Amino acid sequence: MIDEVECASMEGFLQSLKCPHEHIQVEICKLAGRAAKFRGKKYKWQKTGKLYWKGMEIDRYGKEYQELLDRAFWAMAEQSDSFRKALLASADAVFTHSIAKNRESETVLTVSEFCGRLMKIREMLRKKSS
Repeated sequence: MIDEVECASMEGFLQSLKCPHEHIQVEICKLAGRAAKFRGKKYKWQKTGKLYWKGMEIDRYGKEYQELLDRAFWAMAEQSDSFRKALLASADAVFTHSIAKNRESETVLTVSEFCGRLMKIREMLRKKSS
């Protein structure tokens, strides 16, 4: 659950951000993997840099968007025991993502945004468990 919206997966959440219609966002949030990616693909947000969450427009390049991503990733960590265990089991490994994009103008989640959050959450979990 991210800000009181049930999301089946992080992919569903991320793809839903492209859609300006809240009721359709809820449906996209229920999807996972390729189904979510396919559903979000038709929304062309790149030219404006505008994304949406719960009826509100969010600037892709703004602080508010980064804070939303932080909340979403932390919510995933709180909800998923297997996610927390996998992060902690990764020890000091450096996370990489070979197929993600690096430019904010091309993706709703860059490699550094994704991997950086994973490492940050891992560190927070370590501190919390000690």
